[in-house]
Amino acid sequence: MAAKGLGELLVREQLITIDQLENAKKTQKQAGGGRLASALVKLGYVNEQNLTEFLSKQYQVPAIDLATFEIDPDALKLVSKEICEKHSLIPISKSGNTIVVAMADPSNLFARDDVQFLTRCKIEVVVASETAIHGAIERNYASKVTFESVMTEIEKDTSGVETTRSTSPEVTVVDVDRSQTDAPVVKFVNLMLAESIKQRASDIHIEPYEKRFRVRFRIDGTLFERIQPPAEISAAISSRLKIMSKLDISERRRPQDGRLKIRTKDNREIDFRVSVLPTLFGEKIVMRLLDRSNLQLDLAKLGFEPPELEKFKNAIHAPYGMVLVTGPTGSGKSTTIYSALTDLNSNDVNISTAEDPVEYNIEGINQVQMNPEVDLTFASALRSFLRQDPDIIMVGEIRDFETAEIGFKAALTGHLVVSTLHTNDAPSTVNRLINMGVEPFLVTAGVNLILAQRLIRKICDRCKAPVQVDPQLLVDLGMTMQQAKDTTVYQGHGCQACGDIGYKGRIAIYEVMPFSEALKQLVYQGASPSEIKKKAIEEGLITLRMSGLNKLQQGLTTIQEVMDSSPKDIK
Repeated sequence: MAAKGLGELLVREQLITIDQLENAKKTQKQAGGGRLASALVKLGYVNEQNLTEFLSKQYQVPAIDLATFEIDPDALKLVSKEICEKHSLIPISKSGNTIVVAMADPSNLFARDDVQFLTRCKIEVVVASETAIHGAIERNYASKVTFESVMTEIEKDTSGVETTRSTSPEVTVVDVDRSQTDAPVVKFVNLMLAESIKQRASDIHIEPYEKRFRVRFRIDGTLFERIQPPAEISAAISSRLKIMSKLDISERRRPQDGRLKIRTKDNREIDFRVSVLPTLFGEKIVMRLLDRSNLQLDLAKLGFEPPELEKFKNAIHAPYGMVLVTGPTGSGKSTTIYSALTDLNSNDVNISTAEDPVEYNIEGINQVQMNPEVDLTFASALRSFLRQDPDIIMVGEIRDFETAEIGFKAALTGHLVVSTLHTNDAPSTVNRLINMGVEPFLVTAGVNLILAQRLIRKICDRCKAPVQVDPQLLVDLGMTMQQAKDTTVYQGHGCQACGDIGYKGRIAIYEVMPFSEALKQLVYQGASPSEIKKKAIEEGLITLRMSGLNKLQQGLTTIQEVMDSSPKDIK
């Protein structure tokens, strides 16, 4: 099916609108091509499963679940991995002179012809989702380079590592299948980076200890140990990563920060933010993965309840004032702010941001990286922004009184200011600002809305199953007895799709507190955070715990995640 034909059919069947089709085509063009179906799924206009069922019905071919299907190794030998990746297909079985091929696009005649020419076999087609096909390709076409094979080489030879340099000062191309001639440690580092991308890790922790050396991935907020290389190669791996990040390999006594960019075989470019810290037994390296393709910039898909989303949108579209996003490190504050700025970004507004660091580059927004060495701080950047005729200002974090003072003055002089703070919930943000030195009258006059958030893990859809729980447990969490009786609790039991974890992906829970006149009066009176929270709940505040319980009722997460991510509300 041609891309145009697919779009027209989906519109005709009312699975998408004409506007959604046009947006998907723009996204497809900006990405430099690719399948229209991928753009539609990425934008959330159509569910992959629904799309697969639609194609199955449209072309009268069976749909298949590749996660549970055992693929015939003899069929795999007939078609190369490169052809499978090129056409988004995979051979799944062979019988006599016929092979069954799972395809994301059953109408792709060029793909059928390629496979038929290569195999000299008759082709029977079934349909599967593109994600499932590429997952099956990764699982079944094993890479020639594995951690085990590289570890064997490392034990034989660890020489010549520290002088190996990347071929490009800007981008290192990671292709583990074609790194046979590289030094063993270079192979190991390339494989580690590729594996972290494949497993959807947000961070890589490389940690040397006295008698061992380990590599851990943070996946959906939880650290998992991936491998333990020999301790004697820790310095070699550190040097390799520092070379790739353009850091000083001779400096092992002081912390260093850098960045490197990876281009994968499918032409995705992923930034790694690199932090090197000297420890007792060597340098610990933590790498943050910044994958622009996985950045969710649609506010409606972040996890807001509809009434809370409306409150947040009203606040960010106000002509002036301050919107504060709070939460601990790793709670998704940056994603929420980038989503808000993307929603505000248009030709008739001037948006400037002061960030430390700039995580994602957004077209049309003036982003400034902080650099204390040249006195470019949040406060100095804010002062400069006010001379740049701004409409909207984003400050990465309010860390001190000086930054807060300038930010509030900007909010009171006709500018919209968006910033973050590290506080436990929305009501305690007020006391944090006052303790920082901001006068109560400035807080009440300047703040439009305070939003607190956390990230909780989502149950894997493939291994999700209901579990029996005592309703009293849900009541203890904060539900009413009737809600507890009406709620079906789910748990993920672990499968191939989620790496036997039971969770896949994360969603945010939110506490959205507009600054009403009643709350302002409490601030003037020097009320405590608990008094402010109690009044906000009376006005309709959905707390973090309530938001988590809503996700539990929707079957998106587990009891344990709700308990771990949100404090119980005090009545």
